[in-house]
Amino acid sequence: MKRLPPLPALHTFLITARCCNFTRAGEQLHITQGAVSRQIAGLEEHLGYSLFHRQARGLSLTEQGQALYPRIEQAFDLIGDAIEQVSTRRTPLQIKAPTCMQRWLLPKLMQWQTLRPDVPVELTSSVQHGVDFRRETFDAAVVYSPAPGPKREGQHLFDEQLTPVCAPHLLQGSAAINSLLDLEHHTLLHPSRDQRDWNNWLNAAGGDLSVIRHSQYFDTLDLAMTVAAQGNGVAIGDWSLIGDDLKAGHLAMPFNFKVPTGAGYYLVCPPRVEPSAPLQALMTWLLNQAHSTLEPVR
Repeated sequence: MKRLPPLPALHTFLITARCCNFTRAGEQLHITQGAVSRQIAGLEEHLGYSLFHRQARGLSLTEQGQALYPRIEQAFDLIGDAIEQVSTRRTPLQIKAPTCMQRWLLPKLMQWQTLRPDVPVELTSSVQHGVDFRRETFDAAVVYSPAPGPKREGQHLFDEQLTPVCAPHLLQGSAAINSLLDLEHHTLLHPSRDQRDWNNWLNAAGGDLSVIRHSQYFDTLDLAMTVAAQGNGVAIGDWSLIGDDLKAGHLAMPFNFKVPTGAGYYLVCPPRVEPSAPLQALMTWLLNQAHSTLEPVR
């Protein structure tokens, strides 16, 4: 394959072919008329044929020049399109969140992508409840915490509110859950090994965990909620995170009683870094989504 001529020389040919004048081509290229003439002469020598007829009143394309011109024009158009597409392609925003947030956050991000396909987002879930921006290169994160951490700008999403949940059919029939005593006949699903969430709720509701005969333990809230939705027990969950499941009828609340724990979820960014416009738009939208689902604790 013959070695291709230099790209700048081809560009000079394209501009010169459009105006058929070395002086005007030089003005458009911001080089001298002599430089244009030398580049064209070098290109013709490389190709082995003339591209222009030099005439007293200007230039005209030779037969080879007329055949080459539209092809070179198309090639530069393709190069321009490629550069524009790459330049406008958005780098996905990198968001980190604890696994317990997935039931709330993932549907919201899918909705966001429908509304704003120009701002793609990639979600990384973790069993950790925090983020270390010194070692983790995320644009933002959702953290579970009693309060924003030190030296961190945090925007409050919602507070944790514990309440039991189960499959809707467990609220019907002869074995329906109507009182705390009915929990003794069901398996309690714990989102952690320490039984903390069920203990907190039962203590506030006047119940006793020690009378429960069957318990099952999970590593994440999401797993406990999935098993509960299948009708295999009663889980304890954060009402703020499972509102979509309740509205869709996948889960139901046997008791209209929620216990605030004092903890909450916060949307945070790296300290001392101004969020980009796309990130700020996403954060504002998520905050509005979170606040629109809040209701007073009863």
